[in-house]
Amino acid sequence: MTVAFGRFNPPTVGHGKLLSAAKKASAGGDLKIYPSRTQDPKKNPLDPDMKISYMKKMFPDYSENIVNDDEMRSIFNVLTTASEQGYTSVNIIVGSDRQAEFENLATKYNGELYDFENIRVISAGVRDADAEGVEGMSASKMRKAVVDGDFDAFRRGTPKELDDGDTQALFDAVRSGMKIKKKKEVAEMWEIAPKFDAKGLREQYVNGLIYRIGDIVENMNTGLIGEIVRRGTNHLICVTKENVMFKSWIRDVMEAVQNYPGPSGVSADQREVGTDSYRQYAMRMTGTQEIKNFINKYKKKK
Repeated sequence: MTVAFGRFNPPTVGHGKLLSAAKKASAGGDLKIYPSRTQDPKKNPLDPDMKISYMKKMFPDYSENIVNDDEMRSIFNVLTTASEQGYTSVNIIVGSDRQAEFENLATKYNGELYDFENIRVISAGVRDADAEGVEGMSASKMRKAVVDGDFDAFRRGTPKELDDGDTQALFDAVRSGMKIKKKKEVAEMWEIAPKFDAKGLREQYVNGLIYRIGDIVENMNTGLIGEIVRRGTNHLICVTKENVMFKSWIRDVMEAVQNYPGPSGVSADQREVGTDSYRQYAMRMTGTQEIKNFINKYKKKK
């Protein structure tokens, strides 16, 4: 099976290159495209259903290959499911800047979380943020265009399959998802599109204002959610609740979304044992609605 896992938030003409590379690699075999499930106002303004609806309009040739599945939250969910379905070989298609990251993760846990005879991580081609056209197009540029109110720039990031009316609707949906009403209400650029404000992101990180030890973050490329256990000069070492360790550049992570399945993303000082905030945190992590349910779930059966 050939798979592509990504945020596509919003989808752009550049993603067409990724899908084309995936189709070529599949060589007539099974091809599945998995958009990630996270939604937040800063980096993931479209909810999964809306995002996938636009993807199918923008890339009609791949409509049947785009999978809308709540359970596919990370690349590990995708690989585990493929292994359980009996696939023995898998191709993973990614941008060139993410090839090493996916290759290290996918091969490291082969034989432990899933079992493939062959795993190939294939680059969809070089990505250049400074380039014009398809090579330089990214979701970050699209979100920046929305913040700037630049519809023309946004339009250049969509394929011809999307007409002007649908493009305007997508622009408005991204704007609404980012909760933009007035320019002054917009979050800092390092939060919305860190590639365009590396200095601002770096200052926040070095000063210890973001991504501290104990914080819960999500890797935006792989979908993995974990607790920060080590801070490097420009990267983080994190561990998931399943005890899977992964490394992320600070530009590739975000605080885990509140109430998203998995850790809640609250800071360490709100996770002190015996406090109400810790109880609420533990309930969110386990998906518990009531303490009674939690006790019954783990009660020893006779």
